[in-house]
Amino acid sequence: MLRVLSNLFDSLSPARTPPGTADREHTLQLATAVLMVEVMRADGEVSEEEERSVMQALRSRFLLTEEELADLLELARDRSENTHDLFSFTSRLNEALDAAERVHVFELLWTVAWADGRADAHEEHLLRRVADLLHLRHAEAIGARLRAEAAARNAGN
Repeated sequence: MLRVLSNLFDSLSPARTPPGTADREHTLQLATAVLMVEVMRADGEVSEEEERSVMQALRSRFLLTEEELADLLELARDRSENTHDLFSFTSRLNEALDAAERVHVFELLWTVAWADGRADAHEEHLLRRVADLLHLRHAEAIGARLRAEAAARNAGN
């Protein structure tokens, strides 16, 4: 599974032909997972709550087995550590998702940021960049943030 996902990541290069349906889904999974890992790592501290939040967000967004989720997260961590370009991931999401779906993914990213009970300045900065790269309107980005923050506060009660 990890090799399959790795091969799909390689398909992110713009010179390749558009992937098939299964390849498209795997590419979206990887792009989403890498962005989540980037948010998780943004503040320099990866908490258990953030890791659980990433797994839960991926579980809610994609129909994957636990083994597939673990493989996806492992590959996403590797790509996050070795790639310094968010555009290659956000562009895939822009190509494949409509505005409402991009807002949903962005809200999941904020859920990861709020998983440890706070949103760090580095997480906020990263998410502002991602909002721009996903071509979200300011109101959409703020709404996603507020919904994720409210959910995190309600979960803490």
